[in-house]
Amino acid sequence: MNQRQPEPEHRPSSPRRGKDGDGAERHEAIYRSISDAIIEHRLKPGARLREDALSEVFGVSRTGIRKILQRLALEQLVTLTPRRGASVTRPTADEAKDVFDARQMVECGLMPEVARRITAEEASELRDMARREREALRAGEQSTAIKLSAAFHERLAQLSGNATLAEFVGRLCSRSSLILAVYGNAGHLGCESHDHDDLIGYFEAGNGERAAAFMSRHLKAIEASLSIIEETEEAPDLHSIFGR
Repeated sequence: MNQRQPEPEHRPSSPRRGKDGDGAERHEAIYRSISDAIIEHRLKPGARLREDALSEVFGVSRTGIRKILQRLALEQLVTLTPRRGASVTRPTADEAKDVFDARQMVECGLMPEVARRITAEEASELRDMARREREALRAGEQSTAIKLSAAFHERLAQLSGNATLAEFVGRLCSRSSLILAVYGNAGHLGCESHDHDDLIGYFEAGNGERAAAFMSRHLKAIEASLSIIEETEEAPDLHSIFGR
């Protein structure tokens, strides 16, 4: 009687490398490219982001582009509308006020804890971030300065030790970056260039209450500097924007 031969062990097939290039790393690079184009105002508020056009520009599948757009929508840089698709979020005056009100409530509340926990090494790290932000502004690199400012505020929130609130602050800063890129003044972020250094001084002195009051004034100054003017919607030339 013939014995049944054991079936060969099933091994999962390796992921196919097709139109999506090298997968996660490629998608991360595309996400950064689109995010930067929005913050740098190369993609303007209201601009439509067609999946088929982006797929052609970046050489990835529409499914991959859809996932990237969904991620950008979670950060409120992109708006997804049924039957219309994706477009760059167009922040309104009310939305800008809501974002900065939320930042007031959360970030100011975190300042005493940051002052209590911060180390000399972390304060030095923050000073380096503030220096690079000032240098970007002096060089006229507005989008870089906006991103560095957002990174500074996100890092502050992380130093509070509250990961949940730090993640929330990160999302608020992404939204603020879009608002600043669209409605801010060129060469200026709505606050004094030394504001972040002054804030660090309060942390080094262990004065959390002064840091909270200073942060409140800092955020109000940024909000007050905005000039919100509605722009007409347009269809962007994606090949030109992304150099493809």
